[in-house]
Amino acid sequence: MSLEVADLTVDIAGRRVVDGVTFTVPDGARVGLIGESGSGKSLTALAILGLLPEEADAGGSVRWNGRELIGLPDRELARLRGDEIGIVFQEPRTALNPIRTIGRQIAESIRIHEPVSREQARQRAIAEATRVALPEPEKIVRRYPHQLSGGQRQRAAIAMALACRPHLLIADEPTTALDVTIQAEILELMRSLVESDGMSLVFITHDLAVLSQIATHAVVLEDGHVVESAPVAELLSAPRSPVTQGLLRDATATLWRPGPASQIGGMS
Repeated sequence: MSLEVADLTVDIAGRRVVDGVTFTVPDGARVGLIGESGSGKSLTALAILGLLPEEADAGGSVRWNGRELIGLPDRELARLRGDEIGIVFQEPRTALNPIRTIGRQIAESIRIHEPVSREQARQRAIAEATRVALPEPEKIVRRYPHQLSGGQRQRAAIAMALACRPHLLIADEPTTALDVTIQAEILELMRSLVESDGMSLVFITHDLAVLSQIATHAVVLEDGHVVESAPVAELLSAPRSPVTQGLLRDATATLWRPGPASQIGGMS
């Protein structure tokens, strides 16, 4: 299954904040949307899933496996979310309900889309907690979000997003709020799960160093426009736009070295 975004626009209160964004995500590809704060990358992701705020209007085209998503009724979009397209947000508190246990929330995401019993969903929740390397999964599924660390909450959010084995995962700056060590662990976890499940990935970040660890192709945004689109390896070796050059300077200033994903090359 492929994602095709063509001439996407987003207007908020009469102001255009995303203007003509175009990119494709072939089946199994890992594509990054990168840019500074306010570049339009997160709004692009929300537009794909039909999660824009009420005052926002989306135009252009977003086609998922040939099906147009712009203008699709909320009920039909809801069927796609979590089943065919999963999403992980920057702050897991956005995705996790503070008054429900972790296990119940993972199980609910399964029961919404699959005809399984409550007990089957509970066992699946434990299995998903195990898959994302949460410690003592049978115990941790009985805990509430506030009883988990930031990294554990993000692992739980990933488990929810992937529980139904979606074909596409959209990750909106999922490691920004984490310290460097936990950030590296979450990136490695996501990359291994995406590869093992054969999913496509749209990874959103402002950090080229982070992007190099997980994506093979990048779309660079500035002020709602695409300013460059190329394999990550090419951006690292010969960035063309001033925006990408600035992102590369910021990355190298952190004593970063290219990671495994950046050495793979571009997508076909």
